[in-house]
Amino acid sequence: MTDRSHADWQSRASTLPLPQLAYIDGQFVPALSGATFSAENPATGQVLTEVAACDADDVDLAVARARRSFESGEWRDLPPVERKSRMLAWADAIEAQLDDIALLETLETGKPIGQTTTVDVPGLVGGLRWYAESLDKLYGETAPNGTSSVCLVDREPVGVVAAVVPWNYPLIIASWKIGPALGAGNSVILKPAEQSSLATLKVAEFALEAGIPAGAFQVVTGLGHITGKALGLHAGVDAVGFTGSTEVGKAFLEYSAHSNMKRIGLECGGKSPHIVTRDVEDLDNIAMSVAYGVWYNQGETCHAGTRLIVDRTVKEALLAKLRGWAETLQPGDPLDPSVQMGAMIEQAHMEKVQGYLELGQREGAQLLFGGEQVRSESGGYYLTPAVLDDVTNDMRVAREEIFGPVLVVITVDDLDEALAIANDTDYGLGAAIWTDRLRDGHRAARTLRAGTVWVNCYDHTSINAPFGGYKQSGQGRDKSLHAFEKYTELKTTWIEI
Repeated sequence: MTDRSHADWQSRASTLPLPQLAYIDGQFVPALSGATFSAENPATGQVLTEVAACDADDVDLAVARARRSFESGEWRDLPPVERKSRMLAWADAIEAQLDDIALLETLETGKPIGQTTTVDVPGLVGGLRWYAESLDKLYGETAPNGTSSVCLVDREPVGVVAAVVPWNYPLIIASWKIGPALGAGNSVILKPAEQSSLATLKVAEFALEAGIPAGAFQVVTGLGHITGKALGLHAGVDAVGFTGSTEVGKAFLEYSAHSNMKRIGLECGGKSPHIVTRDVEDLDNIAMSVAYGVWYNQGETCHAGTRLIVDRTVKEALLAKLRGWAETLQPGDPLDPSVQMGAMIEQAHMEKVQGYLELGQREGAQLLFGGEQVRSESGGYYLTPAVLDDVTNDMRVAREEIFGPVLVVITVDDLDEALAIANDTDYGLGAAIWTDRLRDGHRAARTLRAGTVWVNCYDHTSINAPFGGYKQSGQGRDKSLHAFEKYTELKTTWIEI
């Protein structure tokens, strides 16, 4: 990334070409119906451009081309080292356009440019590279059946994969789906959220020139309840990798049941507990981790540590330090490189979060600070970091995913109570504990029912560590080699000697 100023980014944004067309069969095309939807800038409330609104007919076309490509073997049957080479070339081409891709994501999601340039686009590039590099290092198995036979166990691509990704981390999460699904030899149809199509379409520009065949990777844009549903119900789609709300995740399970029993991999909602025990000393570090754990990305993070379950003896000191972080993490213009908190994705979502703040107070919680709409003169959707205290775990604000910059505080008197409350949830995506007692850290890690448990840290991550949830946070895992399990079939070949 070049060292651009706020004015530089504003100037670049004013002249940046904005993608509008779906990417089907190697070409950028309008929807067959000619329909479009508006892409909006959350920082200003203004329409950026109109984007092709694909429907079931466009999905039929994309699936047919994906199937033809898969059956031809033009991508599937390439040696792993060749698929690796082409995916690396694609990642290189994306990296060369990092600034423009990051700017598109900032314009359409309200994420700060300082984060899209250093986290989101590099995350996409890194994810593609990691999976590309793994392809010629994956081995099959032989089952131990004695000397009279050879029993081979291999992984084969499942076929046509639909990757349906959300608007909060559209590029990073796309890499978690594209990397293993495309790398394994499948044909992939990517469906971005309607709020975040532009950066994804820009990424698609470089696929064909990198050697990804036209039908092996496609992008269908459109509304979730139309385009996403059409993919979920399509009998020509063999698997779906979905990240989004639990409600929509359940809908994809229904789509599978009502069509061809396609495989469904889900990473859904969360209500992650962030436990702070009485024996901790470094409250400064804990306060910083709690603040970023819930307020980073405007609180629009599925595994955000939204339930602070804190021991009564350290609660007041910790909340005082959190107030200081809230004053630091104030929303600002996403095009300002110094800004760490941008705009909420859209007005309806901002109002939903505000509604939860009102609901929490009606339920008996106390709003300590935050939750105000600011920068209203910009036309954008900005909320300040908020804390609701005196929350009990039976309140809706403690049980439902708010998906905004809202921390709820639950007070406890010992670790057993904290662990019981932490597990008393429909979700199980992430969890954390802060303790200076090693045995308590180990006990919590084994007790907490979550896909990832952080001990004395929060949101530390790597592409080589699996990510996903227990309970209604989903099924299957993104990231790591385990992600291949969602997009491949196990084939046993028994050879009698």
